[in-house]
Amino acid sequence: MRRIYESDALHRDTDAPFSPNERDDDDVRPQAARSIPSAAITSAVLPGWVRHRSISVDVSVPATEFTAGSPVPFQVTMKNAMPFPVVIPTESAIQWTWNVDGHRDASHFPLHDPPAGDDAITFDRGERKRYRKRWDQMFRVSDDEWEQATVGEHTIGAGLNVVDSPGKGLYDEATFRVVPE
Repeated sequence: MRRIYESDALHRDTDAPFSPNERDDDDVRPQAARSIPSAAITSAVLPGWVRHRSISVDVSVPATEFTAGSPVPFQVTMKNAMPFPVVIPTESAIQWTWNVDGHRDASHFPLHDPPAGDDAITFDRGERKRYRKRWDQMFRVSDDEWEQATVGEHTIGAGLNVVDSPGKGLYDEATFRVVPE
């Protein structure tokens, strides 16, 4: 590029509208700047049902059968299919939750109280968020007591922390079997 500018191959004229001008090196201001927070605009303009349909949640496990006592790895993938950012308000600072057979965090009692107040999860345009977790085939039954999962069919589910996430399409689950050793 430098050779083009140093040669006379490129015609420069300040009066002609379609030919380049000389650049003033003293003017170092940015040529373009992002001045509108697009996530804030889309959260104010987009109706809730459009936001919810924009996000997909997928839970996957690498196999359909696991031996008793072996850990069960799973992956939760959330993707924004829209070409613009999407902000979804959540019930607390905990943006998404997972459960095994309906027990949140594989526990028979609440592990923690989320802080009061609303929060939100933001997806940039086309953004994909992946979370990898592992369930050790144990259910927590008290502060210091764990119970081994039974042999049979189990379901891992995950979704955004919103009211009625399955009804809004912000939840998915994967089923697998635990077989004896």
